[in-house]
Amino acid sequence: MKEKKRMDRRNFLKKSTAGVVGAGLFINQPSWLRSNKNNNSEFLKDNENWDQRHTKFDVIIKNGRVIDGCGNPWFQADMAIKNGRISKIGKVITAAQKVIDAKGLIVAPGIIDLHNHSDTEIFINQKAESAVRQGVTTMIVGNCGGSAAPRKERTKDRDWLTYKDYLSKLENHCTAVNFGGFVGHGRVRRIVMGMDARLSTAEELEKMKRLVKESLEGGAFGLSTGLEYAPGANANTEELIELAKVVAEYPGAIYVTHMRQRDEKAVEAVQEGIEIGEKAGLPVHFSHHPMRYPFHGRMHELLVLKEEARVRGVDVTFDTMILNYNMSSMGALLPHWMHEGGAKKLVERLKIPEIRRQVKGYKNPQQKHFRDGLWDKVLLGNNKKNKELIGKNLAEIAKIKGYKDPWEMAMDMMIEEGGGSVGIYCDTFTDEDIITCLQHPLSMAVGSDITVYAPYGPLSQKRPHPANYGFYPKFFRKFVREMKSLRLEEATRKVSSFPAQRIGLWDRGILREGMHGDIMVFDAGTIRERSTFKEPHQYPEGVEYVLVNGQIVIDRGKHTGSLPGAVLRPRY
Repeated sequence: MKEKKRMDRRNFLKKSTAGVVGAGLFINQPSWLRSNKNNNSEFLKDNENWDQRHTKFDVIIKNGRVIDGCGNPWFQADMAIKNGRISKIGKVITAAQKVIDAKGLIVAPGIIDLHNHSDTEIFINQKAESAVRQGVTTMIVGNCGGSAAPRKERTKDRDWLTYKDYLSKLENHCTAVNFGGFVGHGRVRRIVMGMDARLSTAEELEKMKRLVKESLEGGAFGLSTGLEYAPGANANTEELIELAKVVAEYPGAIYVTHMRQRDEKAVEAVQEGIEIGEKAGLPVHFSHHPMRYPFHGRMHELLVLKEEARVRGVDVTFDTMILNYNMSSMGALLPHWMHEGGAKKLVERLKIPEIRRQVKGYKNPQQKHFRDGLWDKVLLGNNKKNKELIGKNLAEIAKIKGYKDPWEMAMDMMIEEGGGSVGIYCDTFTDEDIITCLQHPLSMAVGSDITVYAPYGPLSQKRPHPANYGFYPKFFRKFVREMKSLRLEEATRKVSSFPAQRIGLWDRGILREGMHGDIMVFDAGTIRERSTFKEPHQYPEGVEYVLVNGQIVIDRGKHTGSLPGAVLRPRY
């Protein structure tokens, strides 16, 4: 009897508790849910995830075709964002502060631009207008050997000394996109040696090592070189190996190189880059493929070298530019020794008749168009003194200015400008070589080489290469939609998870639950660039929404003014 009473009491308590809880839930439900019509088993069956109905997300992207960034075929799904991260992918039935209807649109990871040059421009336009409107959610700067830090002294607009200070300044500044960078070899060399056109001493090399080490510990993802430009061009391979050994002490850090030659001696330049990685024991990433005129049709020679290096255990990758016209400057056409002493000395040398004769006879300018007299293949780019001539070719400009020899005109323009920073755009890459590179498994499609601009404020005063406003939309339009060189899913992988993997951004670049909410929503059928050489300050079309860390920065093609970007640092 006693046992039975205990059982009855237990059952009573169980039933009583269930009844109280059930009554409480029922009483607290909204009236529409308490009705007999809605409060039934069929309703609960159709809405099987009870918790989901009671979770309010920040943003829900509904009805989109999701491309996850791994190269997989797209799939139909909703996506919910909460507290900056992707909370759910699948069927989302709850409410949100903002619901985006992505029917007919692609939902993809935001673009990680591994080769950006907005090191200081981001302080002028923190909204990153020209980049984020392309779908860029992360910019990695400090490329081609040039970084904004370290510095020898502070200035009004560059109030930092170390790499750590630079990143802290960025963090306080707030940006629309995520930001990270490499430390530039050219920057480090300039601090220690100025523009001296000579090899470093043992003491100078040790100073450079300390600066590289300090920068890596301050947040740099690796070391970049620009070996076609002074002062980096003055370094020998041994100097670069020794500096790369410092980088190798930090697991995940990489060596990124704008290699020493990108045309006639490209084979030797790739061999040098691989040698540096192999002897220092760290990954190597080559910038700016394919090769320039006159190396056309020979990309397979360089790709074989990279494949063989990987067989030996060297982690080699490269990025691909998708432009026919590349960006450079007139100063890069001159012998490296002419830059010794800086811009003022360069201008003095350009006024000496004998040196002018040497320049015209120089056999190894960065752009071989100048050596071979292909002036009609070179367009004038950014400059201060001849803005009205931007976009015209140098043959035209020589006639307009009354020069018989375009070389004489080019040198006079550098004098007029006060140095070699006269922009030029050379018709130098073929579509065939670009496609060869894009389709290679070691290639990323992130060699944009772009800088942040805006059609308003100080940055609107320049006339940039149109790629600064349309590199990635052009990539998706030309090489995916029109030429069908890549599947859309593979093209997306090459601008998202692949660059994320390269620098160890393990929680970005892929659409997965728990990952940061860096997302672009675009129309694959209409995405295109609108910028031209004549009118470069034009935003692209087809990028409808961009989210950075779960916050909407681009809403139906318009900038919201939100600045949710994070400063990214490696996890050494």
